[in-house]
Amino acid sequence: MGTHSHPTGTAKPGPEKKAPAPPPEEPAPKGGRWLWIAGLLVLVAWLAGPMLLAAQGGGGARVPYSDFIARVDAGQVQAVTVDDAGAATVTLRGGDTVDTQIPTALGVAGLESRLAAHRVTVTATSSSGTFGTLLMSFLPLILMVGVFWWLMRRGQNAFAGGMGGFGRSRAKIIEAERPATRFADVAGYEGVKQEIGEVVDFLRAPERYAAAGAKPPRGVIMVGPPGTGKTLLARAVAGEAEVPFLSVTGSGFVEMFVGVGASRVRDLFDEARRRAPSIVFIDEIDAIGGRRGSIVTGGGNDEREQTLNQLLAEMDGFDQSSGIVVLAATNRPQTLDAALLRPGRFDRQVTVPLPTQGERAAILAVHAGGKHLAPEVDLGVLARATPGFSGADLANLVNEAAINAVRDGRTTITVADFDAARDRVLLGRRETSNALLPQERRAVAVHESGHALIAALCEHADPVAKVTILPAGLTLGVTEQLPEAERHLYSESYLRDLLAVRLGGRAAELVVLGEGSTGAANDLAGATQIATRMVRDFGLSGRLGPVGYGSDSLVLDGGDDSPLRRGYSEHTQRLIDQEVALLLRTAEQRAAGLLRAHRAALDRLTGLLIEQETVDGDAVTAVLRATRTEAFEPFEPAPAAAGLTATGA
Repeated sequence: MGTHSHPTGTAKPGPEKKAPAPPPEEPAPKGGRWLWIAGLLVLVAWLAGPMLLAAQGGGGARVPYSDFIARVDAGQVQAVTVDDAGAATVTLRGGDTVDTQIPTALGVAGLESRLAAHRVTVTATSSSGTFGTLLMSFLPLILMVGVFWWLMRRGQNAFAGGMGGFGRSRAKIIEAERPATRFADVAGYEGVKQEIGEVVDFLRAPERYAAAGAKPPRGVIMVGPPGTGKTLLARAVAGEAEVPFLSVTGSGFVEMFVGVGASRVRDLFDEARRRAPSIVFIDEIDAIGGRRGSIVTGGGNDEREQTLNQLLAEMDGFDQSSGIVVLAATNRPQTLDAALLRPGRFDRQVTVPLPTQGERAAILAVHAGGKHLAPEVDLGVLARATPGFSGADLANLVNEAAINAVRDGRTTITVADFDAARDRVLLGRRETSNALLPQERRAVAVHESGHALIAALCEHADPVAKVTILPAGLTLGVTEQLPEAERHLYSESYLRDLLAVRLGGRAAELVVLGEGSTGAANDLAGATQIATRMVRDFGLSGRLGPVGYGSDSLVLDGGDDSPLRRGYSEHTQRLIDQEVALLLRTAEQRAAGLLRAHRAALDRLTGLLIEQETVDGDAVTAVLRATRTEAFEPFEPAPAAAGLTATGA
């Protein structure tokens, strides 16, 4: 079953106190867009002005240069005004004017003597005035200076450490509307609430701590598996304290520009000081708080380390009486830098564990609120049937049950809807169209019958809840056990019996079919993991002795068995492999012996599964009672986290 959890609650509106108005923020510089538009228009005018002036000319008809020469030779031209670009305005003897363009690129040799011979008055002018010429010459430089000045203006307000606002903190500030979540809205976790409740007391009445000479906590880091409701608890703290809540993720500090992360950390704490008393919440702090120079975080990244150094300085530097508390959350505490966790920065480390059975029932009640449940639905039984479920899993379970009811055209959620939703969450969508071949159908029935009988024959095992050979997701069949109580300590005999239950399906295939199949892949993987931990972590091997080779730190998101993380030699690894193989062989032989002793019950249960496809635990017990089994070997139940045995494809 799932090993991730988060406590969830429903935010209920509560009485809110009006917060004092925040200090006015410096407005961002305006007019940048209009500056760009004005500069573009000036550039267009600079480029198109001469052409427009040349096209406009002196206002007379435009004639070709050859026509102009012909009129000069005919004595019809009285005066010519020529500019430095070759544009000429010609005044005829009758008083009319025409325009022409002298081809200066061709040299036009003899034009001046020809004009003088016909007594034509020649006047030279400039194509533009002195000021216009200077303006057009220096316009590109003026535009570049203007753009640079605009960027500098923006930089003074928005980019300390990067262009265009990269240096500003991306914290989401919840102040105008205070968080409505309270501790009462978070189901369960009373111990966690009590531990972080002192943060609320400090923010509400800091003078009490000052009077007693006590120092309030500077930082609280919440540690737990992914999705255990750490963010929800942080919002509940902000809601209870009724102070501004600045929320940011660890990945929101680092950008491609060097120094941006440190700048954002400074901006975040400056914002918190302006709004004090306040709460700064950094989610997934391991993104910037990893060990410096460690291979765990990918090596010594200068930008990431600068960001962490700035965070350490800020947490060590702000005044304790300023009313700022830093909350952080992570699911990988083993990767955090030791300087971040020392007293004076994060004074407390609060573990947010998986919800217990009672807490699961409370979470289910929260999510079931407002929904129509059938009278036979017992949330306590449902909580007992969902060991290892997180708050998100439970929310998804209730939602899937409601969807299943809507799919059948109902508004009331029944026990069958929850059963179908549980299978959907654990196994995936039920493949009703995936028909098995007759021999595959019988093999799956034999396999699941082996699991069910081994579990039912054990005195202390969890009762079998359901056995099915209907495919779902990647599984072709499922044997579910419903634990009577949650276990927190497992004995050696319990774990050895657990291995036999896991290998019961493969043992049944060997007893009935004479050979194994690929259907036991998931069982073998789970059994190997359990046996490996028995030998390596729990010291339950006679050959290796009471030595633990497990990880030195808490790993909440899965371990890593790579050679780089191993703390023992290859010879020790060889001994571990041999002991694991011995445990698995012994468990398989034990399961096979039990099934041979109860072969009649195995055959009858197989036939019942082939006929009905799904049976409950009472049917398994009835089959054993009907075959009058006499052999009975004490057997411990499987743990809650391993209460599901599935046949993989």
